[in-house]
Amino acid sequence: MKTHSRTLAVSLLCVAFACPFFPHLDAQEKASGRQQITPPTETKLWTGDIDELLKKRVIRIGVPYSKTFYYTVKGVQYGTAYETGKELEKYLNKKYPQPTKNLKILVVLFVLPRDHAADMLQKGKIDILAGAISVTDQRKMLADFCDPIYTGINEVVVTAPGGPQITSADDLSGKTVSVRKISSYWEHLEALNQRFKTEGKPEVKLQVVPDDLGDEDLLEMVNSGLLPMTVVSDWTAKLWSKLLPKIVVTDTAISTGGTVAWAIRKDSPKLMADLNQFFTTHKEGTAFGRELVSRYVTSGYMLKQAVSPSAMKNFEATSAQFQKYAAEYGTDYMLMMAKGYQESGLNQNVKSPVGAIGIMQLMPATGKSMQVGDITQQDANIHAGIKYFRQTEEKYFGNEPMDELNKVLFTMAAYNCGPNRVKQLRQEASDKGLDPNIWINNVEVIAAARVGNETVSYVSNIYKYYIAYKLLAEQEEQRKKARESIAETPGGF
Repeated sequence: MKTHSRTLAVSLLCVAFACPFFPHLDAQEKASGRQQITPPTETKLWTGDIDELLKKRVIRIGVPYSKTFYYTVKGVQYGTAYETGKELEKYLNKKYPQPTKNLKILVVLFVLPRDHAADMLQKGKIDILAGAISVTDQRKMLADFCDPIYTGINEVVVTAPGGPQITSADDLSGKTVSVRKISSYWEHLEALNQRFKTEGKPEVKLQVVPDDLGDEDLLEMVNSGLLPMTVVSDWTAKLWSKLLPKIVVTDTAISTGGTVAWAIRKDSPKLMADLNQFFTTHKEGTAFGRELVSRYVTSGYMLKQAVSPSAMKNFEATSAQFQKYAAEYGTDYMLMMAKGYQESGLNQNVKSPVGAIGIMQLMPATGKSMQVGDITQQDANIHAGIKYFRQTEEKYFGNEPMDELNKVLFTMAAYNCGPNRVKQLRQEASDKGLDPNIWINNVEVIAAARVGNETVSYVSNIYKYYIAYKLLAEQEEQRKKARESIAETPGGF
């Protein structure tokens, strides 16, 4: 099964980017006895300041599962939040030695979805929220923030290759910008739209992208032309520009002078004081911060240019065939196209070293068993690929309590690592309090720990391509409606 590795990343302290696989670091960590565990995901509710937390000997840090902050490769933990959490544990055990020698304070990382982070902090499911959290007035109403870990942050516009020239915020009027709705970028773009509205200018067209996608994912997609434009912090853009040479990092900022900090529940002054003291020696510019940069900086493969002119030609040529057979077998044609792109770049002439053929990369015996014709021909190849996929989906996931998207994602995973392995991963996810019927941020977490990066990247790339194709289709529909409205307007053209 052909896969294309997701981009490896760059690290900068707690907000930097960590790559998904470091063979040399993996060996070092195994030699040093690094824990082979998966992230905990269940916790009882409790609140209180540091003195109450010390009674339980557990400090819980919530962090999004991502290549930036926290991830596992075959059970080995990585990420800047993980590294910082280990150091915080040492700091707390030194400051608060336990009466019994072998009892230690534990700092434990909990994987959480971005859109539930504030709620989990307030309710007492976690004690600290880590990651690249921009401090905003709106967020200050929900949590307290420790002293800044990174300051002077500007949120800048990043465009795709060949995109429009953006020299000031005014140039965003009427343009489409893709960002997460829960991000500070969305908040600041909405403020810009208020100004445009007052001035009688067209507003920025805010295109919602899934909360599952982090800044690094969006920049990968912009670099590949999958998205036209996004907004990220300037330090993120500068670091990624070393790895994503096609992104255009503009000087246009929609917000300036921002800060990044970790968050805690309100009214926890002692915990706040401890974190502030800890970060005096563990923030950007410190020896620890420089070591993280040195340790995690790397480069890797990029997402393919899925909407480059040549790829778009393939997209248009094959779209009708995918629509026809996806409708016949009751599945989403864009998901099937995304799979075809992952397998072959939508190129019927591709043949793998093991003999897989065409757009859907089918083995000859599999193609023959579908009884739809010669799979060396494009139409039959797509037909057989979709038919075989749906048979696999129905056999292993047809009666499972999943929505249609997750049935497809789990089938993709089964393609890559085998249906029995996926069954084991789902059971382990359930045992750890994750949802065994949801792939993203649930079974995906266990797969990353137990199977490694290949399966996660395979499914994740298909999901990204699917999102890109959906956004393209939505944009085309909007353009069509706009053209129709112009045609119906007197004096239109």
